Amino acid sequence: MPELPKSTLSNLRQYLPGAESSPATPNQLPQQQLSKREPVKHLLIGSAQAVTITIHRLHLIGYASVGDWSPLLPTANPDEVMSILIRQLLM
Repeated sequence: MPELPKSTLSNLRQYLPGAESSPATPNQLPQQQLSKREPVKHLLIGSAQAVTITIHRLHLIGYASVGDWSPLLPTANPDEVMSILIRQLLM
């Protein structure tokens, strides 16, 4: 896999679990920091195999654990499933 530029890695850190400088519970964070979080929803749609492979690849690069994704759910299209992941971004 090619190495990512440092600027790209810095931008990706906001998406990675545990990327904050110090772990804190919501009660410990100032109100201003709480308002700087915004949810983003990732929706994977495709064959069960394609969705599963994508989830595992995202796990391998450290983006999300396999268990963070919803179970595979059928769509209205035959042989198609979907899975969703909701992450909180620091804005």
